[in-house]
Amino acid sequence: MKAIMIVGTTSHAGKSMITAALCRILYRRGIKVSPFKGQNMALNSYVTPAGAEIGYAQVVQAWAAGISPSVAMNPILLKPQGDMTSQVILKGKAVGVVKASEYYEQYFDIGWQAITKCLDHLASEYQMIVCEGAGSPAEINLKHRDLTNMRVAEYLNAKTLLVVDIDRGGAFAHVVGTLQLLEPQERELVKGIIINKFRGQRSLLESGITWLEEYTGIPVVGVIPWVDLPLPAEDSLSLLDRRPRNNPQSEITLAVVRLPRIANFTDFDPLDAETTVNVEYIDPKDALGHPDAVIIPGSKTTIADLLVLQEAGMGEALQKYVAAGGQVMGICGGYQMLGESVVDSQGIEGKRGEFPGLGLLPVKTIMDHQKVSCKRTVTSANPQMGLPIEGYEIHQGRTQILDLENTLPLFDDRNLGVTNKQFSVWGHYLHGVFDNSPWRRSWLNHLRTQRGLGTLPTGIPNYREQREMMLNALADVVEEYLDLDQILN
Repeated sequence: MKAIMIVGTTSHAGKSMITAALCRILYRRGIKVSPFKGQNMALNSYVTPAGAEIGYAQVVQAWAAGISPSVAMNPILLKPQGDMTSQVILKGKAVGVVKASEYYEQYFDIGWQAITKCLDHLASEYQMIVCEGAGSPAEINLKHRDLTNMRVAEYLNAKTLLVVDIDRGGAFAHVVGTLQLLEPQERELVKGIIINKFRGQRSLLESGITWLEEYTGIPVVGVIPWVDLPLPAEDSLSLLDRRPRNNPQSEITLAVVRLPRIANFTDFDPLDAETTVNVEYIDPKDALGHPDAVIIPGSKTTIADLLVLQEAGMGEALQKYVAAGGQVMGICGGYQMLGESVVDSQGIEGKRGEFPGLGLLPVKTIMDHQKVSCKRTVTSANPQMGLPIEGYEIHQGRTQILDLENTLPLFDDRNLGVTNKQFSVWGHYLHGVFDNSPWRRSWLNHLRTQRGLGTLPTGIPNYREQREMMLNALADVVEEYLDLDQILN
């Protein structure tokens, strides 16, 4: 199998970004390439055209490769839900919830079998596989059960590139320490080192590069500068790096509540790309302030995060905010929180019972073991009728509308979501709705009219075209600073 493996000295070193860039570079060179990550732990997920749930990072990498996402690109997805437990998504379907201590006893052999079958399938379909590792390949307490890093590299005999984040400091020690802890046959696969997130003057780094190459015997094949592009993030670690954007063109401020178990916050990338919009992430304990709208995002555990909002005082603050004329949107778990109550009689999320919601929409959610994960194509009903909308559902629980007379559907399928008749509270299950630019602009124009601002044009391309431009820009930067020919040869 022709394969390149991307591993990192630490989490958040830039593996996902480098993998996406390589997929786009190879695609532009006419090579039929596929991304792969054997096991992903993240709450940002996506539904493939076949209805399988996989990590969002692999979806972006598939788009970078110019292909449709498939479950073979991410056979195992772990979705943490607190209390040291995770939901296990195996080959696109939820198969159970396990504690970390039990996961490898129950799923190691099954997981490795799924990984190798998916790799064999991709190898039969593509000329090149670009694989992404997870965390570090040198966690000595975990290596014996690591399904994602060097076990995959050895199976593929993949040329492996070690990525280090120089911005956080200690890069040389990270590289040397990681290589020292690899087994000889693993280290033999490492053909290059990539120094990522470099902000300084290259000439000042040269002596360090010379030393590193002489000490390790492995060439530094790339020094990638800090890439300031709003690329989709793999997990919520990236939210910690996000700083308020000081954009003088911003006219609308949107506050996204950073729930403890926030999921699918990639929904807001299209909003962040709007030059007239400022997206701020606020903690449940923060003062709400006076944003133009508040968004409650998806959550892996609706009830636990709902209780956090109420205990922190954010629930009461949102109720007062709406009463004073504020605008609130809830997506997926956020939609469930907006209702009168959430019922979990089976203890699917842990504690059994009926839990009062925020009471901002006349709906009630009943948790169900059967998970909904599907692509959706619908037509908008509000704020503008007749717009084609594409998105996807990922949720457990069915939401009942308790008052049909005082709610209006957002889409031609009322079960997907509703708004109140004052158009101040919106709730729905459709992830990716903001990718649909006409609908996004229509909703933003609703907010703008509340402020007395002029409307934005709605006849613009969907966000995927902007995403394509970002992927090309990323590939341009990485291709300039990475000696790919040395790697391929």
